[in-house]
Amino acid sequence: VGGAAAAGIVIAEERSVADAVEDGQIKLSIVDALFKESESLFVDVSTTVIEGRVLVTGEVPDAKDRERVAELIWPIEGVREVINELQVDDKNTLTNATEDSWITAKLKARILQDTSIKHINYSIDTVNRVVYLFGIGQDASEIERVYLHARDISGVRKIISHVITKDSPK
Repeated sequence: VGGAAAAGIVIAEERSVADAVEDGQIKLSIVDALFKESESLFVDVSTTVIEGRVLVTGEVPDAKDRERVAELIWPIEGVREVINELQVDDKNTLTNATEDSWITAKLKARILQDTSIKHINYSIDTVNRVVYLFGIGQDASEIERVYLHARDISGVRKIISHVITKDSPK
């Protein structure tokens, strides 16, 4: 059942099945590299891969760790771009994580309810109340709608979008 559901999701996305499989392999390689490097990087760093573009989010204690994560990802076969949005701060608390999860859940619910947004093409991550949007939008107006939904959620400090349109050369 899980495999059939995953296949259905891939078919509904704007990327090909082959791209989705390649992205999955890239993601596994990244997770493996982070785990081998450091247990804390494995736990503190989140990655999303879409068509070889890698969005890196999370929080690390110093700039050296931030740079090291990018160094680990670039040599992985299939990686075309690394968008390093790791925050350097060692003050992550349970309250922050709870607020971030709430913001992400609320935004996902809003774009799921908005029938003019193809929600399956978006990945959302929130770190210290900064919302990171990633994915492939149908057009600029759809991306703007997602941005406006994020902007209207209380507690959101900033929104950073790395969403491209489906006809983008990237």
